[in-house]
This record gives sequence, structure tokens and C-alpha cells, in this order.
Amino acid sequence: MNHPALDLIEQRASTNHFDPSHRFETSEIQRLVQLATRAPTAYNLQNWRFIAVCTPEAKRTLRALAYGQAKVSEAAATFIVCGLLPDPHALADRLRPFVEAGHMPASLAAAWQEDAQAKYADARAARDEAIRSASLGTATLIHAASALGLASSPMSGFDAAGVARAFGLAGHELPVMLVPVGRAAPGNWPQKPRRPLAEVLEIA
Repeated sequence: MNHPALDLIEQRASTNHFDPSHRFETSEIQRLVQLATRAPTAYNLQNWRFIAVCTPEAKRTLRALAYGQAKVSEAAATFIVCGLLPDPHALADRLRPFVEAGHMPASLAAAWQEDAQAKYADARAARDEAIRSASLGTATLIHAASALGLASSPMSGFDAAGVARAFGLAGHELPVMLVPVGRAAPGNWPQKPRRPLAEVLEIA
């Protein structure tokens, strides 16, 4: 079955060279993040935050914290994707429209909140969930960028503590990934080879 979305997944490659003259309108940044937040999260926690680093000064700061990698400042925007430690008390508000629309009984929403409170009382489980949600948001942001004709590159090579300080992250916010997004410049590689399915797939 051929579908444009499948072609984008097949062809997507991490971009290292961006057109530094390319700029985003605010509406374009908003659209990218709107699409990224369609990613799933446990209990519909939506425990993420996206910081779009666009100004020259902020880009210089972030580039220094990313060990001088040029793509951070050359891309139209580099997104700091933050995972938030889960707050089960927020679930009532986040599920209320779904309950009021008749999709979920109020009793089930309350049960979800109770379950989340028990699960994330464990600090490691809470941190794991923050990283998981940010990673899902990152993947969706990358594919949203591809669908909009843009290039991107997920980055884990940065000083997380320095980013948290420089961009005023709260104690419950973890900077999980940087994602430069913009227009590709010449000189990028195509997608690198993937391992054969026989090495990565087991059907039980």
C-alpha cells in the first residue's frame, strides 16, 4: 500500500546542514507543536513542554550548551522538548472535555487519576514517564516537520543541566531532546542503512 505518510517515514533522514537564512512565522511554529502534541501520553497526561529557540541570542546560548553544533543556530528554530514529571492532579482538567462529550464515564476518569497517583509516587517511574512522553512528542514533531516539507534532526548531545538553567526550566521539567527544524541546505546525507528485519523483529 502506497501512502504519502509512508513515503515520508521511508525517506526521513536526520539533517545536519540547514539554510541559515530561513525563518519561521509564529504560526508555523504553533502548527508544528500543535501536531507534535497529537502524540500519545499515558492517561492523557500531556506532560511535555516545547521551547522554540529562534532568536540569535538564544540560539548562541543553546549552541554553546550543545557543544558548538552548528545546526542548533542554523536551523530556523531548535525546539527544546521537555518531559514533565507527571501530575495526576491535572488529569481531572485534561479529561473533563472527554468526559463531558460522553466518551468516558466520570468514574473511569477518577480511577485513572487514582491509578496515576499510585504509579508515579515512585520517583523513577515518574522520571521514566517524563522521558517517554517527551520522546513520543519528539518523534511526532519530526514527522510533522517532514509532512510540512521541513528537515529536522533529533539531538541528545547537550548539557541538560545547563539548558535547564539557561532557559529557566522548573524542577519538574526535564530537557530530553533538542530538535533543530528548518529548510535543509545542500550537503546532507540520505537516510543511513537500517538493520534487516530478521535482526530486530520477533513474532511471538
